[in-house]
Amino acid sequence: MLRGNAYNEERKQRRKSKFLPRLLLTIGIAGVLTCIAIFSYRFFTNKFHSANTVPMLYEQWDNQDFQGVYDTSAAILEKNFLQNAARTFHGYSAFLLAVSETDNAVAQDLLDEAIINLRIAMQYAKEDVLPQIKYMLGRSYFHKDSSAGTHFYADLAIKYLLECQAEDFHADDIPEYLGLSYAALGETQKSIESFTEALLVHESDTLLLSIAEQYCNASQGGTAKQYLKRVQNITQNDEVLLKSHFLLAQIYMDESDNESAQKEFETILEKNTNSADAHYGLGVLYEKQGDMAKARSEWRKCLTLQPMHIGARQKMSDNK
Repeated sequence: MLRGNAYNEERKQRRKSKFLPRLLLTIGIAGVLTCIAIFSYRFFTNKFHSANTVPMLYEQWDNQDFQGVYDTSAAILEKNFLQNAARTFHGYSAFLLAVSETDNAVAQDLLDEAIINLRIAMQYAKEDVLPQIKYMLGRSYFHKDSSAGTHFYADLAIKYLLECQAEDFHADDIPEYLGLSYAALGETQKSIESFTEALLVHESDTLLLSIAEQYCNASQGGTAKQYLKRVQNITQNDEVLLKSHFLLAQIYMDESDNESAQKEFETILEKNTNSADAHYGLGVLYEKQGDMAKARSEWRKCLTLQPMHIGARQKMSDNK
């Protein structure tokens, strides 16, 4: 019995002698893990915050990482609402993301964001940066209109583009933007002047077509025809080509050259049998020639393709 008690006492002593080293080891491991956790937190936190800096914005901008610029500038502005470099970059990147966006609703939201941020940035910008901000703001207003199919902001696009030009900022696309904006406002002569200036920088099928449209609006069909012939010689775009044929047909009709007008409409239908406007135009030509049966036939074809075509509906109503 005494021997058993001595044995148990010895076991207790051995356990006690092992407990302290184990406790110290556990505390040590816990301490190491805590240090690792703190270090990791600080490392990743510092890395995150160091990424959201103005120098990083410039680096991302130089790399054309516009989504990165957008995200980084947003993070900076969340901490410092008055950081104007971040505000400016946020406006720039929102605009550039908008013009490459295929979802029109998303593009509209991005353009709104660009306009708001650029207008704020403009209030606090340094003098040497201000003209560029006005240039981007003018472009934002232009694309706000074009993506929505409206002309509500054409005057503001013109305002800021002219202001940046007056402050010695130069960009090759400004004259074309101005030409399109003046055209949207019905200021034909100013539009022609701006488009002509744009031609000195580069010639394109869409630019030539735009000039021709403005000369048509100015009742200068002869000049318009020259530009339309150039369009047809250089364009590889079917939509632009069809528009050029349609404009020529209208000019020939105004000149009472019905034969040439008919050829243009027929050329359009050879390329696109579903052109409601071409069928309508042919109907008008047949009406001029006194062939009302053919005229009504073309207008019916037009309405089959486009039931709400105003011109064809009116013609059918007037010639029952």
